Amino acid sequence: MSNYTFRGGVHPEENKEFSRESTFRVYEAKGEMIFPLGQHIGKPARPLVKRNEQVLAGQVIAEADGFVSANIVSSCSGKVKDIGPRQTVSGKMAECIVITNDGKFEQLPGIGEPQADYNTLTPQEILGKIKAAGIVGMGGAGFPTHVKLAPRNPEAIKYVIANGAECEPYITCDDQLMRGHAKEIVEGVKIILKLFPNAVGVIGIEENKPEAIEAMQMAAEGDANIHVLTLKTKYPQGGERSLISVVAGAHFPGNKLPADVGCVVDNVATIYAIYRAVCFNEPLMQRGVTISGDAIANPCNLLVRIGTSCKELMEEAGGIKEGVTCNKVLSGGPMMGMAMTSMDVPLQKANNAITFLQEDEVATAEQQLTACIRCGRCGTVCPLGLIPQMMAAAAEKKDYERYDKKLNGLDCIACGSCTFICPARRPLMQLFKQTKAEIMAERRAAAAKAAAEAAAKEEKK
Repeated sequence: MSNYTFRGGVHPEENKEFSRESTFRVYEAKGEMIFPLGQHIGKPARPLVKRNEQVLAGQVIAEADGFVSANIVSSCSGKVKDIGPRQTVSGKMAECIVITNDGKFEQLPGIGEPQADYNTLTPQEILGKIKAAGIVGMGGAGFPTHVKLAPRNPEAIKYVIANGAECEPYITCDDQLMRGHAKEIVEGVKIILKLFPNAVGVIGIEENKPEAIEAMQMAAEGDANIHVLTLKTKYPQGGERSLISVVAGAHFPGNKLPADVGCVVDNVATIYAIYRAVCFNEPLMQRGVTISGDAIANPCNLLVRIGTSCKELMEEAGGIKEGVTCNKVLSGGPMMGMAMTSMDVPLQKANNAITFLQEDEVATAEQQLTACIRCGRCGTVCPLGLIPQMMAAAAEKKDYERYDKKLNGLDCIACGSCTFICPARRPLMQLFKQTKAEIMAERRAAAAKAAAEAAAKEEKK
């Protein structure tokens, strides 16, 4: 593990000073709570409650509906107001359970109470607790954690990697979590290692978080099976593939999974949630979130109940600075964040930040677009070794065969490094996202057509 960084990458302004020293404070939601049924990769959860039904905090209100799916847990007590479409952080409408928050936050009995020593639990029992808690990847991906931690061959896993890199500008909630809950995160790593008998734990943290590094080193001291690795500060160091290349020296194509190269990667917030679920019977009801940016009055880190209105969080951070115009609001950070069109949307499991910016750099860049100047910088910074210049040419021509098969365009992780470095200010990441969506839509349509034709043939028989 002598290689502390990865190929490519860029160095955007960190801008973490806005909220770096803001320790977590608890914010309790005041208004109604909204719980989208699809807060994870995979099939949306299936509602278990009905309108006007009384619920308690910690109650499963929608259960995983399929192998890749996750439970949805109410984070408040109150009455189910509605089950229907509501706007989400992506701007799209999605099926949601709406609960009238009574402000009491009464919990189901047993939640938060110490459980039996996890060393007495079988791997199946540990996975069962993680699944019941509705835990998903909290670094942004939202992949159901109980599925990730159940690869076909657990004995082949060599590294359990705790992702504490937090390379996205402005965001500091993982930094604060590691500073304040290092022991719990280390215990979470130990719980995961119970599932993989041949693995060691590696906690990767960028060098711009010295306090977090020190806290994690102290917490892991004396355990020869857990190591804290200091990473160079470079974006996207927190990407799953970037971390794996650093820790395991492994590179793999987009059709492979981390488990195929002997790795399991989880964000430190996910690992903390695993600790709380296994050791205290606590489902995923709250998470840390950074409210930051040069347009918000009081940047901060908050512990927030999932389902809370983002508008309430903006107000808790003091609203927009006086005399300042906010031209861009992002769910996440400026590199991979998603533009928000409304603040009347709920915080979800995988939302780690809301960033308020005075300047909309994307809109500004669109007014200055020029043709590709063939400088090749995009290829030097791509962490996967792709050739964005050629990918863009294929995408613009709708040459999906070349984009996918020859240029491996679907491997793109949409980190935005190519867009950031491009002197011609070309919106490469946006183009690649659109192209991937179009290719996947074509594939779904082809699969549906094939299924319909097969059904028609079967009927004729």
